[in-house]
Amino acid sequence: MSQHPVRAALVGVGAWGRVLAKAAAQTPAIDLVCCIGRSAHRLAAFAKEFELTACDLRSALADKQIDALIIAAPNELHLEFAELAARAGKHVFIEKPIANTMADGLRVAGLERVHGVRIVVGHCARLLAGNRMLREAIDSGELGHVTQIEANFSNDRALKLSPQDWRWYQANSPGGSLSQIGIHQLDTLRFLGGDIAAVSAGAARHSPVGAEVEDQWIVRVRFADGKLGTVVSSWTSPGTYSVRVTGAAALMSYEIDQSHWGQPERLHENAILYVQGRAAGPAQRRHIAVPQTSMFRDELELFAAAVNGQACALSAANACQALAAVYAAIESQAQSGREVLLADVIAAAEVDAGHFEESRGSTLPWKGRVAREAGGVG
Repeated sequence: MSQHPVRAALVGVGAWGRVLAKAAAQTPAIDLVCCIGRSAHRLAAFAKEFELTACDLRSALADKQIDALIIAAPNELHLEFAELAARAGKHVFIEKPIANTMADGLRVAGLERVHGVRIVVGHCARLLAGNRMLREAIDSGELGHVTQIEANFSNDRALKLSPQDWRWYQANSPGGSLSQIGIHQLDTLRFLGGDIAAVSAGAARHSPVGAEVEDQWIVRVRFADGKLGTVVSSWTSPGTYSVRVTGAAALMSYEIDQSHWGQPERLHENAILYVQGRAAGPAQRRHIAVPQTSMFRDELELFAAAVNGQACALSAANACQALAAVYAAIESQAQSGREVLLADVIAAAEVDAGHFEESRGSTLPWKGRVAREAGGVG
C-alpha cells in the first residue's frame, strides 16, 4: 500500500510540542500544517519559528484537508482532544500516557472502532536504537533463555517543581515520575519481555519542595511467562536511563545520556551497549556501537503508516497495558506492596468507563479488547 503524507495539526506549543514539530520536519511522512495553543503570544512565536499557520481547534477540526491531530497537551486533556478529533474524523497521535486515568485510557482506545480512526500513542522509548538491538539479541537467541529484565529512568524534575507546574498535582500526574517517565520503562519491558501479568511496588517522597506526587518508585514486575523484572524511576536523581536483559547465555546492557532525551539525534553519543557472556567478567565485555537514530521521527512515521492502513505497535491497546502497569503499581503501593494483577486494574476501569458511557447512551466497543489486542510486544 502506497503511503501518502499525513496532513496534521499540532495541539500544544510547549516544550514537547517543539520536540514533535522538529521530528515532523525530519520526515516526508508528516505534513505539519498548523499549530494550536492557549497562549496567543507563545502560539504566534511557535508558528513563526516552525513556519506553520497558527489556528484554533475548531478551525482545524472543520478543515477537510487536515487528516490528523498530534496532541502534545497535558495528560488530563488527552481524552477531550482525542474525542473531539475522532468525532471530526481525524486520526490521533497522543504523547504518552494515553490518558490520565485507566478508564479514560479505555475510552480513548474505544474511539478507533466508534469513529473509524487510528489512535497511536507515543511510547517512543521502545524505538531507541539500543532497545531495538536488545530485542534483536533476544530474538536471535544470543542471550539464551531470558530470565530477568531491569530498567531505570530517573532525573531531577521533582527538585524543580512548583505549584504552577501541572506535574505537582497527583490528579494531573499520578505517581509523579511513575506516570511521566517510569511508564516508558514499563512499556520497554513489555516490548522486550512480553506481557506483564502483575506488579508490586513501593514509593517515597524525597524532594523538599512539597509536591503532592511521589518522586521515587521501585516496581517489581512479574511477566506472564514467569520471568521477573524491575523498573526504578526517580525525580530526585541525576539523569539515568538504562536497560539490562539477563539470559542464561549472556547479559546485554544499554545506557544513554538521558539529558539529551529531547535531542534524539544525540542519544548515540556516549551511549554504552555491551554483551557479557556467562563465563566472562567485565573485562571480557563486548562493546557494540549504537547507531544514530531519531525515536520521535520514527514514532511519527509509524503513525503515518497506521493512518495509511498498516498495523502499528504503538497502538491504543498497547498504551492501555502500559497505563495499567502504572495504576497497578499505585494500587500496590497503597496496599503495602501487595502484588496487583493488571487484568484486575483493567477490569475495574472497564466498569467505571462503562458506567460513564452508559450514562451518555453510548456503546462499549472497547470492552475486553485491551487484553485481547495488546499482544506481547504490540
